[in-house]
Amino acid sequence: MNGTPRTLNRVLVVVFGVLVFAVGVLVVLLSAVPSVGSWWASWAPAASLQVGRDFANTWIPGTSVSWLWLLAMALLVVVILVMIWWMAQQGTGRRDLIAWSASDHGSEETGEAAGRVAISAATVDQALRAALSRRRDILGLSVAAVEFEHRVALRVRVVARQGADPAAIAREIERLTVGMDLLLGASCPVLLHIASGTRARFSRAERVH
Repeated sequence: MNGTPRTLNRVLVVVFGVLVFAVGVLVVLLSAVPSVGSWWASWAPAASLQVGRDFANTWIPGTSVSWLWLLAMALLVVVILVMIWWMAQQGTGRRDLIAWSASDHGSEETGEAAGRVAISAATVDQALRAALSRRRDILGLSVAAVEFEHRVALRVRVVARQGADPAAIAREIERLTVGMDLLLGASCPVLLHIASGTRARFSRAERVH
């Protein structure tokens, strides 16, 4: 429910992992297998000399600079720009507010002050924590506002104690969010995620923290 490019991230992790694995395997083979070490000792110097000749044969007329260096620099700039774009895409889609009203100038006749009403996700987070603080089957809760299908939605994550009834927790969250919609005068989709992991096995807490 946000703009994080998960597929791209997984592809990059796989590619990076394969490269690191290949380098690791090569290092192990070079140190443990004599024949591989001999091959490297004969191949690396020849490859280095060939690369030097290639750069020497590709000088730009009137200069002592190879166009291969310019190509390498251009590729490096492209890689840097792509990395900046990739970092900018991480975690996009989060919002601070779940609802807001248009600014108005108030009314002197009714005594209404000029202003704008905005409801933040932190408000819903604190309200749900307070409402669920007495439940012993819930160990933790977090609420975030995210963009979903061009709308603002709530993502509610609950850490439940082992053995807790997820259906009962879901019904309680639904009841509270419906009531909150009526109270705040704003309705938005809700994604509820209930998890029970290591914290649920070892925590002795009886309240939402």
